[in-house]
Amino acid sequence: MSAITQTPTKSLMLFSGRAYPELADEIGGYLGVAPTPTSSYEFANGELYVRFEESVRGSDAFIVQSHTSPINTWLMESLLMVDAAKRASAKRITVVAPFFPYARQDKKHRGREPISARLVADLFKTAGADRLMSVDLHTAQVQGFFDGPVDHLFAMDLLIDEVKRKWGDRDLTVVSPDSGRVRVSERWSDKLGGTPLAFIHKTRDMTRPNEVVANRVVGDVRGRVCILVDDMIDTGGTIVKAAETLFAEGAADVVIAATHGVLSGPAVDRLKNSRAAEVLITNTLPVPPERQFDKLTVLSIAPLLARAIKEVFEDGSVTSLFDGAS
Repeated sequence: MSAITQTPTKSLMLFSGRAYPELADEIGGYLGVAPTPTSSYEFANGELYVRFEESVRGSDAFIVQSHTSPINTWLMESLLMVDAAKRASAKRITVVAPFFPYARQDKKHRGREPISARLVADLFKTAGADRLMSVDLHTAQVQGFFDGPVDHLFAMDLLIDEVKRKWGDRDLTVVSPDSGRVRVSERWSDKLGGTPLAFIHKTRDMTRPNEVVANRVVGDVRGRVCILVDDMIDTGGTIVKAAETLFAEGAADVVIAATHGVLSGPAVDRLKNSRAAEVLITNTLPVPPERQFDKLTVLSIAPLLARAIKEVFEDGSVTSLFDGAS
């Protein structure tokens, strides 16, 4: 009797952690794939439990988790989901972490410190992840911490389109809040048609996180709308002080644009009470209604993530989504 041969078909499966299921639902809507039902809960002592309610054998699994507060809980849940998918014989596992946890701790500033971003990458690999996907890493070098493909996505075009729509008829200057973000600001300037650049020279006390002393502006900002560009807003201290410095130098208006709205502690009050005309962020992290305010605009990153997931699943080119951005 001849053997029966079947051609295997690829199967895309989407999984969502509990941190921000709305984002996974939105991504699934663009892909036409509903997130796989998952049972997740905590035991009385804080241990987490995860089980997928459907077979994942042979699937191309995309595990979506937004690492918001409490970040360590959601990181652990992500790792357990990866382990569960590996042990259930998923063919390939991609961790979709729009906001990569611990990305700011990407190097040693002083002796006896960890490089936490590298540790997180190692944890994902050890758990069984084959691939990582993230948006606007704090520094590009984090890509090298993971031993496998990393899809580094950029929210710049999404934010720039909104800036053009609302502020394109004004004289713009792109401003980096520190010298380390100048390269990103240069790409913003190119996309905005060669607008002038400026940056704020500042000092930071490495022993005191989230505290910055803004010094002086390098570049022409007088009478111009300053687009203050950063990768994230955490407590808001850095970006609000930067905005104050720009107004002190004669800026006509300030628009704050950042990919990740961490918005910890006093951030909302600081931004709401600042002189900035608008704060633009994406929904890589959840922004609950009580953390929203009038001048805040939240743009959806879901279409970009869905397109990237589709390219990975179909063995296409993720790079082609960004017209040569790197």
